[in-house]
Amino acid sequence: MSFKPAFLSTAIGSMPFAGPEYAVGISFSTLDVPVWPQLSYFGLNEQMEIQYSEGIPRIVIDREKNRMYFDTTGDYSEELAEFYEVYIEAMDPDDGTGDCSQLSISPDYSKGIYAFENKLKENGEKLPFVKVQTTGPCSFALTIVDENKRAIYYNEEFRDIVVKAIAMKCRWQIQKFQPYAEKVICFIDEPILSAFGSSTYLTVTREEVVGLLSEVIDAVHADDALAGIHCCGNTEWSILIDAGVDIVNFDAFEYGETIAIYPDPVKKHLEKGGMLAWGIIPTSTAIREQTVETLESKFEGVMDNLAAQGIDIQLIREQAIITPSCGTGSMEPGDADKVFEMTAALSRRMKTKYKF
Repeated sequence: MSFKPAFLSTAIGSMPFAGPEYAVGISFSTLDVPVWPQLSYFGLNEQMEIQYSEGIPRIVIDREKNRMYFDTTGDYSEELAEFYEVYIEAMDPDDGTGDCSQLSISPDYSKGIYAFENKLKENGEKLPFVKVQTTGPCSFALTIVDENKRAIYYNEEFRDIVVKAIAMKCRWQIQKFQPYAEKVICFIDEPILSAFGSSTYLTVTREEVVGLLSEVIDAVHADDALAGIHCCGNTEWSILIDAGVDIVNFDAFEYGETIAIYPDPVKKHLEKGGMLAWGIIPTSTAIREQTVETLESKFEGVMDNLAAQGIDIQLIREQAIITPSCGTGSMEPGDADKVFEMTAALSRRMKTKYKF
């Protein structure tokens, strides 16, 4: 699908609020594309990777030590075989049912999903867009370790399980919310990609990353949803484009100039209908000093910098989405409120300015 978002606003999922209904209300009242809130206030189950862990074989959640890991000891062949049976039944391109509910996220692991669903039911009308999200396969597999504290990414059997489980969780969310929106947008959150190419991850190849992301993106597209990738640091942005993503979301407040380092792939991405989601609203204490005017000036500057690389400025504007730079889950609630207020205000300002 190709459309011109023209400064529509949306957000990254995490929020610091104690009330699911309040968080959902903020999402609906400030964003053009509302999102379900990830609420770390409610403890370990709503942490970034753990929230998506249900149904993945050999996962252990150690609640005393507040951590999750894979137990790869002993014979796990039967458990992996059972998982692949579930996966093939749902995801086989020829004979699969498409029903990914066996990898669903339960209310015990997400207060936000079900509060969001209730709000949509109450509204009683279909929205143009809603947004869902999942932790990306690279971030999940490079963050979660085995019993020997080795990242599960380096175990090819379990890395494949992670990718396929995440793909199913994306499709389950998309299917859950399709009755309430003309189009679902699914973001794949990949903060770990900001460390791609560093000495820590020298053995992680570009080809591997593109392949893992592509598999999840293909799953999103299988249900006719739009796929975005969010990375809140600097990375090689062409990787995301090569993986086939529709929306590249980046921290434009701190790293806005970096997108212009890749003018050729970005230009092709935009010309074929791809979008840039500019995370121009800071999710740090820097928000306290910001006004709509300061954010507008900074936003214009980074868009002009990209245009200076030979990309039509009107195309950049038409294919722009406005977001916070990252999730707000670690912020003070009052600062998070201002992030959402500024996101909405800047979106209105830009749409008015350019008559969208």
